[in-house]
Order: sequence, then structure tokens, then C-alpha cells
Amino acid sequence: MSTYSAVVAGHTYNRMMEGRFEIAGNSAAVSGQPGPPPRAILMSGLQGAGKTTLARALEEAGFHRLCPDEAMFRRYGHYGRDFPRGEYKVREAPVLKDIALQLQALLEAGQETVVDHGFWTLEERTQWAATVTEAGGEPVLIYLPVPHEVRWDRIQRRNAHSLVDANSIEFSEEDLLRHAGRFSPPTDDEAHVVYDGHPEHVLAALGRRR
Repeated sequence: MSTYSAVVAGHTYNRMMEGRFEIAGNSAAVSGQPGPPPRAILMSGLQGAGKTTLARALEEAGFHRLCPDEAMFRRYGHYGRDFPRGEYKVREAPVLKDIALQLQALLEAGQETVVDHGFWTLEERTQWAATVTEAGGEPVLIYLPVPHEVRWDRIQRRNAHSLVDANSIEFSEEDLLRHAGRFSPPTDDEAHVVYDGHPEHVLAALGRRR
């Protein structure tokens, strides 16, 4: 199996890129902007799936990384110490609005971007893809399927750094199991790249190198 087909299930990525780039290319021609539109990488995966590792690899390759968890940490402090655990979603809403505005501004400036966030539902993914296209960008969805046992092992190690690391929010195994019940992974109806755990494969598929 080639690297390309290992990353892209059933050639979904080929179909996605060809169809959407044709549409985006037409928009660029109308606007007078040369070349393909800047891509925005949206990820779909639970805690411990490897989103931040992949996002940082993309950042090293030239993508601008936007991370809501880090913005939350800067604005509110530690989850569960500086503000109650039950308030996360309420406090996150204005942060996500700010991230969306930053994303649009970056894409309008021609900067390829990755959003280091989980996007658990079809509704979220559809909304953010629309935000990308409205800014003249090209949304690329990457799905990170990782078994519970692997994620829980990673989370247990991450929990030790939760007080100082914005990307190491503390979770119990019960939390992970509950959140998995709320997660709706991309289906065949959503064009997406399936991540195989190797950032270099995604970079190769995107035509980038570290």
C-alpha cells in the first residue's frame, strides 16, 4: 500500500480535493486572486487522539495553528482550579467565536491554517467548513480514529501536567467514555482524510514537508 492510499481511505481525499478546488478556483478567478485558495485543516477526534501532535507538525510545515484550548487557558486559567469544570462549554463559546474570526482573517490574507480542535459533530464541522469557504479558503477534514485504550493511556500521562499545560486538561476514564458517546465521527458522506498516526503522511498528501 502506498503512503497516499494509507492516509486516504478509498481515495476520498482525491475526490474532495478535485471537486472543491474546482469550485474554489472559480471563486478565485472571479475575485482576481491567483492560484489555489489557502487550506484550513479541521480535525475530528476525541481527547488523546493526537490532534495537537498533528497540528504542531503542520505548524512546523508552515500552517498557522489556532488552538481553542490554549486560548481558554490564557483567558480563564486552569480548568477545574481557576473556574468550575461545569462551565467549560459556556466559557468556550466566545473563545470559539474569536478563533473563527482569526481563522477568517488568516485565510483572507492567504495563510494556510490548522484549527487544533476536535469538532465532534456534523453540525460543528459543517458550520466551520462554511466559515472557511466564506473566507475564500478550502476546508480539509482529517479524522483521527484512536481506540479508547490508547487514548486513556495518553490521557493518564497528560493528567500529570494539567496545571501547567493548556493542552493537558485533566480527564477521568469516565469522562472519556461519556464523551465518546457524544462523538459523531465523519461518515462516508463527509469527505475526509483518515489519519494513520503519522504526521508525515498527511504532510505528503498536502504537498508539505517539515
